[in-house]
Amino acid sequence: MERATSLEDNGLYSISIDHPDHRPWKSGAAFCETYEPLDTNARVFDSVVSDALPKILSGACCTVFAYGHSGSGKTHTIIGYEYDQDEKLGLCLTAARRLFDSLDKLNEANTRPQLGIGFSLFELRNKTAFDLLNGCTPCHVRQGPDGKTHIRGPTETLDGGRVRVRPIVKRTCWTYASLKEELHAAIGLRAVGNSSVHDQSSRTHAILELEVVNEPLTTAREKFIDRQSELVPVGKRATDIRVEEETKSVIIKPGGGWEPNPNYQVNQERVDKVMAEMAEFEARVTAAEEQVAGVLSSDDGPACVGGRLVFVDLAGSEYQQDKLASTPQLSKQTPQERQEGRQINTDLLALKEVIRASSSQQSRIPFRSSPLTMVLQEHFLASKDGSSAMIVTVSPAKDQYAATLNTLKYGSLVGAAAA
Repeated sequence: MERATSLEDNGLYSISIDHPDHRPWKSGAAFCETYEPLDTNARVFDSVVSDALPKILSGACCTVFAYGHSGSGKTHTIIGYEYDQDEKLGLCLTAARRLFDSLDKLNEANTRPQLGIGFSLFELRNKTAFDLLNGCTPCHVRQGPDGKTHIRGPTETLDGGRVRVRPIVKRTCWTYASLKEELHAAIGLRAVGNSSVHDQSSRTHAILELEVVNEPLTTAREKFIDRQSELVPVGKRATDIRVEEETKSVIIKPGGGWEPNPNYQVNQERVDKVMAEMAEFEARVTAAEEQVAGVLSSDDGPACVGGRLVFVDLAGSEYQQDKLASTPQLSKQTPQERQEGRQINTDLLALKEVIRASSSQQSRIPFRSSPLTMVLQEHFLASKDGSSAMIVTVSPAKDQYAATLNTLKYGSLVGAAAA
């Protein structure tokens, strides 16, 4: 039996769970509000997300997490299923509709260029990201020399030897109707699998980002991608020539090792020429990157450009095996599903540690502990001027007692870490 107890003095809530065969577990004041089974997504939106919209429209970044075991309502809360009934929309579509209402007013006030919403959606399964706006294309999660995490798709070979590695797709939508249609199509590509509740459980973390954009920003980002593709063949040629010249300038000694080749002099002029060309193309990339930053920081444009709202639908937590579980799995897990379960547990533990380190302002935040925290690094750092919230979903069913208890324990740990 589930019982929510309000702490009237500070507006927080403590949760205790009673079970006929076990001692009740009680948490500290880690929960800010509780909702009843009949409460709608609209009520959750008004109390959790609505206050973040003014921050988004001022250019800040806000993040909303949903955590819980399969069947408890995470995806229903974040995404929703009945897209034609406004009162049953998920939080992300409700937020998109409210943002478009505000942007339409700015556009009607002759704000130029036109404002819209850049929309991206991908899922994390094991250590790979799958771009749901690009046919579920697998992408690599890598940390670049700039310290930022990049999600890169397949490599494309273009004319003139250019090579382009496309980042995750961000679809620009100028109307709410087009964004809803894009979301509906993309969600259908999410991976599902067997769980302790049903056989169509989400087996991945889904990260959905809404960003306020305009034409100059999207154009500048495309230009940056093009400049990077132009640099690749030039950089490869410079590296090949430098290695070739250095290789010719040495010979192998009879006893092993290397010594200068007396019969060859390095063609330094050739090396300097290709290195100068590479430096020129690197400067073009830097200039394009600065142009993107300039659009985002421009005092001439609307402050809302670059504002982001990120929704994270975390994978179901029922993979944690518990002796209190009263119902078996619907089907035996495959080795792949067991591996996915271990990775999910790793991701969730890493997320808690990142929240704890970030809240306590530690000098080192362990973003690299898992792919999930790596892809969320930029959002965590940007949300210092915004806000973050976690919605914990549980089931009132008696046979889900163990899963509910584990979910509340994790929510309590995260709440205590963020306090």
